[in-house]
Amino acid sequence: MPFSFHTHSGQFCRHASGDLESVVQAAIAKRMLVLGLSEHIPRSRAQDLYPEEEGMTPDDLHQMFGAYVAEAQRLRAKYTGQIEILIGAETEYITSTTLSEVAALRSKYALDYLVGSLHHVDGMALDFSQEKYDLLVDHFGGDRAALFSRYFDQQLDLLKALQPEVVGHFDLVRIFHPPTLADPLALAAVRARASRNIDYAISYGAVFEVNSRAWKKGLRDAYPQRDLLREILDKGGRITISDDSHGAGDVGMYYDRLLGYLRELGAHDLCYLSRVDGLRVQTLVMEGATDHEFWAANGLT
Repeated sequence: MPFSFHTHSGQFCRHASGDLESVVQAAIAKRMLVLGLSEHIPRSRAQDLYPEEEGMTPDDLHQMFGAYVAEAQRLRAKYTGQIEILIGAETEYITSTTLSEVAALRSKYALDYLVGSLHHVDGMALDFSQEKYDLLVDHFGGDRAALFSRYFDQQLDLLKALQPEVVGHFDLVRIFHPPTLADPLALAAVRARASRNIDYAISYGAVFEVNSRAWKKGLRDAYPQRDLLREILDKGGRITISDDSHGAGDVGMYYDRLLGYLRELGAHDLCYLSRVDGLRVQTLVMEGATDHEFWAANGLT
């Protein structure tokens, strides 16, 4: 598809690779029309730094985020006319103060949009590794339904506090859940929480990303999985697509499978963000997006 709104680079995200400009160049080479840059919001506690950030401090992360915004602005000016670049960020929600910190950073840097993502539950990392996920399961006494319920409760907190334009990998909580075990989302109490969040996001006009990185993690479907994506579509929810790239080599990753996934579920119209007047970001609809020339140009039909 001719856009992605969830991207990272090794220049500003230590678990990604390469520089930000190479990500932009890769998107141009694939004839994308709009590219949303969304480096992670900096974390403010030393205990929340990841192993690859050893030797860094929260102050370093904040300085790096400022450098990211400056570089993104430079790239937007440099590549004007070749691709539209939006400057955003991917959220965090770790402690009770995180959401206000995100709101302050959005205002400080006048970000175009937010990707509303939850990577922690009760302050513990959700998607870093199988080992950390298992520790999170242990935190809930092995009750995976309780973990899933808490994830969706905290996701609702994030949605209400920030109202992000793009809802990131809606069901990330499934990332390391063994397919051999029963799906907690099959339980009425858990599914009701997910449905509640879908309803709320639709109510304020959010766009749900269909995120192809799930296939890199070995999941059957993109995020959200087909049960939730069907519900979103049936309720009239708006969707876009993202590769969640962590470097230039990931740009457009698994978009061939993504095209088939969208067509299988009858999702032919996609939304995208654009600074249509040069200042204010709006959500636009691309009708018949699964038949756009982008797919054939990249050999994906």
